[in-house]
Amino acid sequence: MWKEGLTVVMVIVECLDVGLNTISKAAMTRGMNEFVFVTYSNSLAFFFLLPASFIFYRKRSLPPLTWSILGGLFVTSMISCSVQTLKALGISYSSPTMASVAYDLIPAFTFLLAIISRFEKLDLRLQSCRARCIGTIASITGALTVTLYKGLPNSVASLPKGVEVGQHFSTIQSNWLLGGFFLASGSFLLALKFNLQTRILREYPAELIVALIQCIFVAIVSAIISLIAEKDPNAWKLSLNMELIAIGYSALFAITIRANVTLWACRERGPVYVAMFKPLDIFHCGCHGGYFSWGYSLPWKCDWSGNNSSWVLCCDMGASSSREKTG
Repeated sequence: MWKEGLTVVMVIVECLDVGLNTISKAAMTRGMNEFVFVTYSNSLAFFFLLPASFIFYRKRSLPPLTWSILGGLFVTSMISCSVQTLKALGISYSSPTMASVAYDLIPAFTFLLAIISRFEKLDLRLQSCRARCIGTIASITGALTVTLYKGLPNSVASLPKGVEVGQHFSTIQSNWLLGGFFLASGSFLLALKFNLQTRILREYPAELIVALIQCIFVAIVSAIISLIAEKDPNAWKLSLNMELIAIGYSALFAITIRANVTLWACRERGPVYVAMFKPLDIFHCGCHGGYFSWGYSLPWKCDWSGNNSSWVLCCDMGASSSREKTG
């Protein structure tokens, strides 16, 4: 019964992940720095994970935390920091849908790495193994197709005055390719993380503590990188707008809830099981993109800089742009 319950939880988590992509895109389009976003998200998540770990393990004995396990957690934390940063950069250069498409590569990368690390066996005589190989080739081909080809948006009404259409979309195309590269790199690193943390969890089966330690390492490292990369002190200022919503959503859902569900699933079912749910992202993102492409604005409005603004997703393949309406 618990296996069916785990499957349902994984499906729900992947559905919510699409919302994270959209909200973080909106925040970064408003000018939020990607490194600052990662730092704030992990710092806030620490205050969720610390009391949760204390309550859960108050009457439970923890396995011994050795230096080798701590070293492995540091490595996976550095990978996690890179994944979060690459995903934020990729979404800022492309779109939430591109993130979902690129993350379709995760099952393929995870399967290949699982074979190398001997979590999976490659036996082409088995129908399931042949299906996975075909799926690996199909996912890589699909992601390359979407990355290398991007059609024109459905609407050019939001183009700035004096900007040529060809020039504008040439810039979009180059940003799209760069965003695709960041997201594909993040997909590979996330697949690597799934395999490494599965090995760690089999020696140290305490998901909340693992998530807490990783969160601390990522917050420290991302803070150092942010202080070096971001020279403007105003980038650290937050106000009650989309940036704060994105940080709160990321901290509570992505780093606290999703991380623990993923760790639990990795320990119980292995890295390939976790990765196989990633293609659900593109289905849900396609549904959201199909709704918004008809011109409906997102269900929130904020007063930014004295102007009445609303966010509109209006490009093909889910590419998003902001359309400011002043009255």
